[in-house]
Amino acid sequence: MKVTNIHKRIINQQKENISIILDSLSSSNDQLWPKEKWPPMVFKNGLVEGATGGHRPIRYSITQYVPGSSIEFNFIKPDGFKGIHKFEITEIENDKTELKHTISMTVSGKGMLTWYLAIKWLHDALLEDCLDKAENNFLTEKINSDWNLWVLFLRRVLRKKK
Repeated sequence: MKVTNIHKRIINQQKENISIILDSLSSSNDQLWPKEKWPPMVFKNGLVEGATGGHRPIRYSITQYVPGSSIEFNFIKPDGFKGIHKFEITEIENDKTELKHTISMTVSGKGMLTWYLAIKWLHDALLEDCLDKAENNFLTEKINSDWNLWVLFLRRVLRKKK
């Protein structure tokens, strides 16, 4: 089954400022990934093509990295996920930049069940937190997306399994 999942945010900043945030991904000064609330994204060799890593059970390799512009990952795990996810930056106007995350994959077997029952919901919450964190780099009044009850339930269940 084909899955396309897109999250995007227009941030009132120049592309160069958003590029710095993208390039900090998986670093000790990560300004994009909400590691304060979610498992951190880790790549042993940093953001370089061919590097493998991920966050907890979600594993992938970096297939394309254009510093300051985009980064694309190919899923390795979980089983039943075949495809990519990527971050892209697009300048809309001089002081407006779109930060976009896209999943384009097929799910099969156990992967279909895993996606629709759990990962999709957690992913959507995580990505909104990610976009909040990126935008909050420039706001004095911080934004914070709410999690729905299913996300709260899944996080509680998963926390108990550790």
